[in-house]
Amino acid sequence: MLRLQSRVSQLQQTARAHLATVAKVKPTHGYKLPPGVAGYCTPAPKPEVKVMPINKLLVANRGEIAIRVCRACTEMNIRTVAIYSEQDTMHMHRQKADESYLIGKGLPPVAAYLNIPEIIHIAQENEVDAIHPGYGFLSERSDFAEAVTDAGIRLIGPSAEVVRKMGDKVEARLAAIEAGVQVVPGSPGPIQSADEALAFCEQYGLPVIFKAAYGGGGRGMRVVRNIEDVQENFERASSEAQAAFGNGELFLEKFIERPRHIEVQILGDKYGNVVHLYERDCSVQRRHQKVVEIAPAPHLALDIRDKMTADAVKLARHVGYENAGTVEFLLDRNGEYYFIEVNARLQVEHTVTEEATGVDLVQSQIRVAEGRALPDIGLNQEDIRLNGCAIQCRMTTEDPARNFQPDTGRIEVFRSGEGMGIRLDSALGFAGALISPYYDSLLVKVIAHAHDHPSAGAKMLRCLREFRIRGVKTNIPFLLNVLQHPKFLEGSVDTYFIDDHPQLFHFVASQNRAQKLLHYLGQVMVNGPSTPLATNIEPSDISPTIPEIPIAKNPPPGWRDVLLKDGPEGFAKGIRNHKGLLLMDTTFRDAHQSLLATRVRTYDMKKIAPYVAHRFSNLYSLENWGGATYDVSMRFLHECPWDRLEKIRKRIPNIPFQMLLRGANAVGYTNYPDNVVMKFCELAVQHGMDIFRVFDSLNYLPNLMIGMEAAGKAGGVVEAAISYTGDVSDPERSQKYTLDYYMNMASELIKGGTHVLGIKDMAGLLKPKAATLLIGALRDKYPDIPIHVHTHDTAGAGVAAMLAAAEAGADVVDVAVDSMSGMTSQPSMGAIVAALQKTDLDTDILLDDVSNYSSYWEQTRNLYGPFECTRTMKSGNSDIYVNEIPGGQYTNLQFQAFSLGLADQFEEVKKMYVVANKLLGDIPKVTPSSKVVGDLAQFMVQNKLTAQMVIDRAEELSFPLSVVEYFQGYLGEPPGGYPEPLRTKILSRGQVKIEGRPGETMAPLDFSKLKEELIEKHGNIVRDVDVMSAALYPKVLDDYLDFRSKYGPVEQLETKIFFVGPKMAQECEVEIEKGKTLSIKTLAVGDLNKNGQREVFFELNGQLRSVLITDTEAVKEVHFHPKALKGVRGSVGAPMPGTVVVVKVKEGDFVEKGDPLLILTAMKMEMIVSAPASGTVKNIAVETGMKLEGDDLCVDLECVN
Repeated sequence: MLRLQSRVSQLQQTARAHLATVAKVKPTHGYKLPPGVAGYCTPAPKPEVKVMPINKLLVANRGEIAIRVCRACTEMNIRTVAIYSEQDTMHMHRQKADESYLIGKGLPPVAAYLNIPEIIHIAQENEVDAIHPGYGFLSERSDFAEAVTDAGIRLIGPSAEVVRKMGDKVEARLAAIEAGVQVVPGSPGPIQSADEALAFCEQYGLPVIFKAAYGGGGRGMRVVRNIEDVQENFERASSEAQAAFGNGELFLEKFIERPRHIEVQILGDKYGNVVHLYERDCSVQRRHQKVVEIAPAPHLALDIRDKMTADAVKLARHVGYENAGTVEFLLDRNGEYYFIEVNARLQVEHTVTEEATGVDLVQSQIRVAEGRALPDIGLNQEDIRLNGCAIQCRMTTEDPARNFQPDTGRIEVFRSGEGMGIRLDSALGFAGALISPYYDSLLVKVIAHAHDHPSAGAKMLRCLREFRIRGVKTNIPFLLNVLQHPKFLEGSVDTYFIDDHPQLFHFVASQNRAQKLLHYLGQVMVNGPSTPLATNIEPSDISPTIPEIPIAKNPPPGWRDVLLKDGPEGFAKGIRNHKGLLLMDTTFRDAHQSLLATRVRTYDMKKIAPYVAHRFSNLYSLENWGGATYDVSMRFLHECPWDRLEKIRKRIPNIPFQMLLRGANAVGYTNYPDNVVMKFCELAVQHGMDIFRVFDSLNYLPNLMIGMEAAGKAGGVVEAAISYTGDVSDPERSQKYTLDYYMNMASELIKGGTHVLGIKDMAGLLKPKAATLLIGALRDKYPDIPIHVHTHDTAGAGVAAMLAAAEAGADVVDVAVDSMSGMTSQPSMGAIVAALQKTDLDTDILLDDVSNYSSYWEQTRNLYGPFECTRTMKSGNSDIYVNEIPGGQYTNLQFQAFSLGLADQFEEVKKMYVVANKLLGDIPKVTPSSKVVGDLAQFMVQNKLTAQMVIDRAEELSFPLSVVEYFQGYLGEPPGGYPEPLRTKILSRGQVKIEGRPGETMAPLDFSKLKEELIEKHGNIVRDVDVMSAALYPKVLDDYLDFRSKYGPVEQLETKIFFVGPKMAQECEVEIEKGKTLSIKTLAVGDLNKNGQREVFFELNGQLRSVLITDTEAVKEVHFHPKALKGVRGSVGAPMPGTVVVVKVKEGDFVEKGDPLLILTAMKMEMIVSAPASGTVKNIAVETGMKLEGDDLCVDLECVN
């Protein structure tokens, strides 16, 4: 019948051309003859089609297209029926219809919507007049179209024969050739085997493209450029086509390089009328899947448009096309275009045509199916005009940063972009929607309409930026890059646009701060604190009062201004020439390290910082960085130490900052390559550090000199410090640490170029008399060098010792504000200030200012009750003059003993500390050497060992690692050398001995390589300071970045809420950045669900939000598939949620990097999971048919180098 119609059409055109010469009129398109020749022939009878209104319509589809059809029907007063699978029980499309019915119970998700008999049954049972197939699923199945019409129901679409012919791309090509439309060279019929495909390739050459014979949308489509890939791509394309369309037949075409993909929208009625609604440009594609569509095609020459649309209409008439469809072409750079296929259905991108022409295609489809002629519904070709430009973006739940892997889960937040010229077609656009792995990843179609292409692009860009979608990943970052690219804005793109511009995949990570913070709060509420709490003391509910400072007034100049103006040497000279005693305030570091387990947060430091800048501008320095604060801030407070430094510097621009640098150990506990120490100091100065107190735990000069060199080269003030131990005022205490020992050390440090000489009394052993002797001797010998003394007040004599040091000639002493002083902290600032008032050593600091400053920290200290040292320590202890335990370590050892129920053994530990120190050679005790002594002391107490027993059994005892490494030489050489024969015995098992400076032989660290590795693990958020943190603390940095990625800027939370979470109905405000504040109210915690989760409800900025939190205790009773280990190369996880199609390896197989391990399918897309490295398959954790979540373990490989 179709061929007969084609022949009649050809005869009609010939007759019309001949008669036109007789009638002297212009020929016209179509079957209607010109008026001037009407008398020459008998008019053809007009087909008689009765108009039959549709009263009830079933949509044989799901998602946004089902809703789109329902909306059109509602406007036409047509009752609607939806069908839904078991997996779509809660889906929005069933709620938009007047009636909805479950289909395919017990069937797989896609199969439910392919169940033709049940769809027909539901339609008949519910008196449906017509069925709209939407797109995808059964929309291009001729057997479905035939079943619908056989059941006496109208199909909203072409006839079954046309669907069959146009749906079969091979027959469609033949029809195009018959109609005189140019086609791409291709196979004459479906390819039956890979051998046939190979033969085609040999005849026509590469590249070629496999296409599904019974469907589109990129499914079953594979480009082949290498002959060896033909077999694999044939199998994969056939499998995808079978899964998506129920038929795996393929045909093969020559692949046209760099074309534009142009498609023409057509509409035909039952009377032979066919019109076009102009064209769409669908060239922005990825994996042959359209991403962005434009109507009309930008910069399409008018003559090409006219020819292309005419050919589309000609082909439609040739096959007797009825209803809506699309004729697709490839347009090459020479202006030649080739027919590729007809989509005999409504297209996903029909929306842009509707916006550009003002024609409702869905309603037009329904009216045509009712029997109405196109002219009767106002669709004459001459009346269809373009009105501006429209762009559609397909917003999907795919992660562009992970090669567009589909993401699944629950949408926690959905806030759409809106406004003039924006249209949204969606079915899952709401908070709480569940994105399953069973269907297409399309979330929302966003359509922008304006008077021209650039204006439509600007509207679309604005709209996408307004979207906030949380809970699942979307391709919005990628779409934003596309819309801002100059070539897209110019409208000059082809199908290679995405492949040619890798910068489209450089994304600015979405911060998602609010939702991440809600997850953190929910996590703490359900599972308890993220930071282990050391005591049962609750943080106070107090909000510390911040002392007033002048508004909008810069703080007065301070010593940092001198440093910036005169440099380190000028700064040191100014300090030495200063009359009066200068103070360094340790409140921001060593004080809380000693009293509160280093747990004070940047949040509380920031609040008091401006007051310090205004009222304490004459401080020598503020110690706020280095030492244990570096790793603890990341490990337990989940904040970046570099950010802390920058934030406090911004608020205190006038006071020098001082840090503790462990010589060759930097701020770590081990040795590092020299370039790590150098780079660390360089970055520290760049971020606001000024003075480096450089020390070595063993006073080992080579280690000290590396730290001094690094600090000096970075431009910092070098304050080389001698670690003080023993008692210079008691010659009988030690023959090792005499006054001469310290004088000789000072001489070496001054020769080494230190700007300031430091005395670091980490245990508070410096008695007043000893201070007078030591500082007096140093001052007499070195009158021009500034001297800075540090101590701890553990015994309670700190104030007296510092006053003695000042009287003897010290320029600077360390203090802590009163409420953070005493015991294992530093001496009281207020006490020293008061003691020196109206003397030659007056500090010029006002006691009232100290009182206000102390009041703030007294209140703030109550927020840190869980870490309060006074839980176990009630007073100072003078026994440190015997045991010499450093202040911070004293606190920690006592707390450990009490928390383990061994309080009675603490006295024994202190006594054994003295014994352990002597066994090790009587060494200076400061981190990390103090840890060695403490570890050995506890080891001896636990194992009930005496000193002699340790010596006698040294060859057989399993000593703590820190002790073994000390004797190996990892810390450097102790004063006086190692004790023998203990060292030889401990290292009798062949452990290596390190001679000289440990870091001297270490190869330089490759920072570039390390950064690449971090970016691979954590993405482009990695900064240079993160690379440095990884160089010092690799695992701590990894854990910190993972935590921050999951929970966001938790450092902005109030301290009590950070530690223990909010109370029910509690309201709090969180300033996530200047001018942006979140208002959060806790509402409820839900019951446990079947997945071991609890839903936690909040009110965020007045809107309801909720998060699902896994109850870690509850899930211990539930079995879950193991996850792949992040960062472990041989632990291969599922790149996306999906179902295992086939496992291609078995245990024991050796695979090369890139070899396929298994194949997953999800959202109708197949993905090969490849080996990340060469190696042997140790374990296979999956099997065919198994459903997996993202990152579920698939295979364990034992990788080879």
